[in-house]
Amino acid sequence: MAARAYWQGQLRLALVSIPVEIYSATKSGASISFRQIHEPSGKPVSYEKVVQGIGAIDRDDIVKGYEIAKGNYVLLDDDEIEAVKIESRKTFELVQFVDQHEIDVFYFEKPYYVVPADDLANEAFIVLREALRKARKVGLGQLSVRGRETLAGLKPCGKGLVLETMRYADEVRRAQTYFADIPDQKPDAELLDLANTLIERKSAPFAADAFEDRYVEALKALVEKKAKAKGRKILEDVAEPVERGGNVIDLMAALKKSVGGTKSANGKAPPKSKVKPQAAKLRKRKTA
Repeated sequence: MAARAYWQGQLRLALVSIPVEIYSATKSGASISFRQIHEPSGKPVSYEKVVQGIGAIDRDDIVKGYEIAKGNYVLLDDDEIEAVKIESRKTFELVQFVDQHEIDVFYFEKPYYVVPADDLANEAFIVLREALRKARKVGLGQLSVRGRETLAGLKPCGKGLVLETMRYADEVRRAQTYFADIPDQKPDAELLDLANTLIERKSAPFAADAFEDRYVEALKALVEKKAKAKGRKILEDVAEPVERGGNVIDLMAALKKSVGGTKSANGKAPPKSKVKPQAAKLRKRKTA
């Protein structure tokens, strides 16, 4: 079955409009979800809407409320909320272009593939794609979907384009809130050289299929095994032993051991360390 388009409309740059279709670039097929089951009957558990002090209520008596103070709500019905929704526009207008490195990664949310809607759109689509690629820019605009406007960025991807929905500024927490207590200091040169050597040896081209969600795979295996066992309880201790030690870590020794015993990403034996011999002598003088 062909994928269903997430959005169809016009990609606009000034007076140029390009008919396009947008498709989700990700899927959630790898995840496993569970239902709560009433064990004596084997039936799924359902939930009732309950109000404290009243009990179960009718769903028709429920409205939406926004809390403006503790226990104080402004009540809104569906018609009022519907009235303020943004009119769905079938145009994604590129209003600004920025360098790719200027946008921090945590602003990006979800990727979508963008393709020409028909053969007549190919030429203009290709021109825009190559112009973005040459300029190394991301095009920004707002996409109207289901009554809401979503900030989005557009950039080249192979023969097509990728649109990434983005978070607005008030949706992102400031990093300084969390990083304020980290010391602002330069690392030891020898330690930095060892760490860089380790990074170089473990560097390789990115291949997403080289990684898998081991938890999901283990769950799938457990479900399959239990189905064959006809409901018999299965417990297997697969937890890895936890190494416990002191809080004081000899970082120099750990890095040297890692560099000495690590193979490169292509499986070849690692080259000799680039650390200069006199660095070890210097460390001995410091600890003397």
